[in-house]
Amino acid sequence: MDGKKKILKLGLPKGSLQESTLRLFRKAGYHIGVSSRSYYPAFDDPEIESMLIRAQEMARYVEDGVLDCGLTGLDWILEQHADVVEVAELNYAKEGFRPVRWVVAVPNDSKIRTVKDLEGKRVATELVGFTKRYLKTKGIKAEVDFSWGATEVKPPYLADAIVELTETGISLRANNLRIVETIIESTTRFIASKKAWNDPWKKRKMENIALLLKGALAAEEKVGLKMNVPEKSFKKVLSLLSAMHSPTVSPLSDTGWYAIDVVIDERTVRDIIPKLKSAGASGIVEYPLNKVIP
Repeated sequence: MDGKKKILKLGLPKGSLQESTLRLFRKAGYHIGVSSRSYYPAFDDPEIESMLIRAQEMARYVEDGVLDCGLTGLDWILEQHADVVEVAELNYAKEGFRPVRWVVAVPNDSKIRTVKDLEGKRVATELVGFTKRYLKTKGIKAEVDFSWGATEVKPPYLADAIVELTETGISLRANNLRIVETIIESTTRFIASKKAWNDPWKKRKMENIALLLKGALAAEEKVGLKMNVPEKSFKKVLSLLSAMHSPTVSPLSDTGWYAIDVVIDERTVRDIIPKLKSAGASGIVEYPLNKVIP
């Protein structure tokens, strides 16, 4: 190892993904300080230097090696035709844990019913390059204009249709728009430059970060459940937990009693706890998780 300090240059997405990304890193174990006026979040890991960059630009800076790695959406990687290494897929967005969608949307009273009806029409979007390529593969000739924002208000006067990012569709409906078709689903990706990926130290560092981020993400939708179970109820309680990964079972000091500990999907907890109680479990404790590493 040479005397030069090893540093990994990490790009964090500024904008809609910023808060959810910082929260994920904190849950992964990184303490991050962010000043409202600074574009350089401070990590408690001296081997990481980070910078806030718009997700739309991230892939280009990573591809060029200005940043070793960064987080951005698959949509923006494809938009920029970026030649980067995908270290990990991280299924989270601004508000939830499902892919976001780029959709073709039109006014409710529009005669446009399918993508084919965009022939000869004007389309407004921030995802210009990908939209043009998508329409070309469908054999559709349309004018695709870059939208600088507030894309939902463009139809019908400034555009016949839009291609817009949505998680829930609520904003589109609020603007009296209906979805015609989804053209791409996108999740967040942790990407690296080829040069950084070929550096053994940086590669190992990025793999470790990815492991912790994926562990933190897996924990977002799961909780731990522990309980005490008498021997007479053991089989019944275990059958209720049989769909889960094998629970940890330990005998208690009180003869004929067992402690059971299991990790389950949070959405199932409200249904399963009453059943466990009825089956004979007691002292049931639900607790949050920080990371789940397979």
